[in-house]
Amino acid sequence: MLSRVADAIYWMSRYVERAENLARFVDVSLNLQIECGSDAGDLWPSLVHVTGDQEWFSNRYGLATPDSVLHFLTFDVEYRHSIHSCLVAARENARCIRETISSEMWEQLNQYYLTVREAELDPQVRQAPQEFFQEIKLQSQLFKGLTDSTMSRGEGWNFARLGRLLERADKTSRLLDVKYYILLPKLHDVNSTIDDLQWQAVLRSVSGFEMYRQQHHGITPQKVVEFLLLDRLFPRAIHYAVTQAEVAMHAITGTPPDTYRNPAEMRLGQLRSELAYASVTEIINNGLHEYIDQLQGRLNQVDSAIYDTFIAKEAQG
Repeated sequence: MLSRVADAIYWMSRYVERAENLARFVDVSLNLQIECGSDAGDLWPSLVHVTGDQEWFSNRYGLATPDSVLHFLTFDVEYRHSIHSCLVAARENARCIRETISSEMWEQLNQYYLTVREAELDPQVRQAPQEFFQEIKLQSQLFKGLTDSTMSRGEGWNFARLGRLLERADKTSRLLDVKYYILLPKLHDVNSTIDDLQWQAVLRSVSGFEMYRQQHHGITPQKVVEFLLLDRLFPRAIHYAVTQAEVAMHAITGTPPDTYRNPAEMRLGQLRSELAYASVTEIINNGLHEYIDQLQGRLNQVDSAIYDTFIAKEAQG
């Protein structure tokens, strides 16, 4: 497979997953605002904080209000990580590889893009934003379903899986970071009703509330962190996503499991191994925010190694 094709598939998949996860971020915030009211704390500034683009936001919008943050994360064409911008990038990548993906995938992605573009001018979206963000998640899942049902299980499909899973691991970690490090700065809120509502909202934002309750009766911070970080079976858990990303990478290269032949396989294998033997008690005792910060750095290293291994070398050649 040509490196430009692999790169386009990888980033098309990442951008679609990123758009869905941004919708999940906003959706959980809307739910918290309804359930917690004035006790929600610095909810909307926290969403800006997790993007790492506080200065950019401040210069463009000033105060972080529900309306300004919703527009920033959803429709702002000048912000390269908004849902609209992600879909523009995903659609452009897909356009460049029309001969590689199925026509159904292209049509769905194009419809997804048009849905978001038209929604900005629809006053009903601002009146009932939760319905719109549910639609965003559905459109994304339709695209992924078509990818899995219409693409041959070759290199292209595995590059799509690789991008989707790494993006999912990164965004699940950021969602945990928002809750644990930013949303709840006051010690007296720990183990309160507000605390329980926030953790429930986090689980619902990744469609994990029912799966969590099948394993655990009560909601505790430690159990939720363990579920979203270290669970081996839940699709949006970080450990599961990293493990399956490694499976996709080995399917691309043909390298036997538990071995490596390039830096991308080495870094991803190391990360998967560390997650397999991690202890949630040690993670929390040593600082969840610090652990997640390091994890995000490791995921960025994996992404860079993928570029160096599969894209840059061929481009230079």
